[in-house]
Amino acid sequence: MLSAAFAAGYGVLFTVVGDFRDQYGISESAIGWVIGIGFLSGFVSQVFLAPLADRGHARAIIVGGVLASVAGLLLMGFGESLFPIMAGRLISGIGGGAAKPAIRRIVIVSDPDNLGHNLGRLMAADVFGFALGPAVSAVLVGPFGLAMPFVVIAGATAICLLGMLGVTIDETGAVARQRLALDLLRRRVVAGAVALGTGVYVMIGAFDALWDVVHEDLNTATWVANLGITLFALPIVVLGSAGGRLAQRVGPFRVGGTGLLLTAVYMFSYGQLPSGGWIFALAMVHALTDSLTIAGAGVAMAMAVSGERQAGAQGLMGASQALGAGITAIMIGAIYDASGRAAAYAASALVIMALLVAAAVLGWPFIRGDRPHAEEAGQGTLGH
Repeated sequence: MLSAAFAAGYGVLFTVVGDFRDQYGISESAIGWVIGIGFLSGFVSQVFLAPLADRGHARAIIVGGVLASVAGLLLMGFGESLFPIMAGRLISGIGGGAAKPAIRRIVIVSDPDNLGHNLGRLMAADVFGFALGPAVSAVLVGPFGLAMPFVVIAGATAICLLGMLGVTIDETGAVARQRLALDLLRRRVVAGAVALGTGVYVMIGAFDALWDVVHEDLNTATWVANLGITLFALPIVVLGSAGGRLAQRVGPFRVGGTGLLLTAVYMFSYGQLPSGGWIFALAMVHALTDSLTIAGAGVAMAMAVSGERQAGAQGLMGASQALGAGITAIMIGAIYDASGRAAAYAASALVIMALLVAAAVLGWPFIRGDRPHAEEAGQGTLGH
């Protein structure tokens, strides 16, 4: 529930950036910076703060992350110009970037035999929260203004934290002195998993930065654009656990790589379709394939490292994803401003294909001789 609350805060932001542009005069390029700065601040916190959860500080990291996220949500809600909105996004990015790897560590270490299923379930919770954001915005923005959905999600996040404080967290596997996770990149499988996961978030960065603006410019009805986000999330919420199990059983690079190839095709197509209705229809197909494949990168990383380094490894994955999404969101806004929708989506498709090739090359030893069994996750043998 707490992880879903983090995602809901971003879901609210995602669907009101068009209102920020129209009411506060913030340009598309500046909107790209608002989206991107949160990913970039998340990158920093996932590199430097997430490994602290492997030292026995998972609960403290989660508490601090929630407090930062709540503060950032309130800044974004009540800000009426670029600076406070961007500051709020930066602060919330730091909070979420620190807390989410700690949450994932708890999920992985508590039940390594079912890590695929559990990571898929956690991903489904994230997507559910993200989809809840537009629904909250649709209900509250009209009668109560732009600040209200941020206030409601901030309150819900704080309430979820109170529930989390009563959860028993096993820190017995923690390491007193733990390095940053950057050394893990020397392992080919880890580097391949990072490339695979980054490709997914390049898609997310482009999708998030453009969805609301594109539909505004195509004169798509607001309810259709918001419904698209909710319906996009629904298959992932329902099938996320099944996708995680599929990745663990068949092989995370095979499943995740297939999904990433299809994603590149979808992204290119979004730039060619003639109307918001056609984009909406293709997004529903995109959602179905994502629901069965998007967990592949996280499962690959979880299977590649031992239990005592899971928070650092998941932070490394999240950091690379945040960096990819942040740079993409910033650049895609500029490309859209300068060259239009087709060029923006085509650029994102090319980057996704390049990352897919890198993931296949780096992960080839694992792809060729997959040993996707849960009992190996705790040993970390796949990364050597």
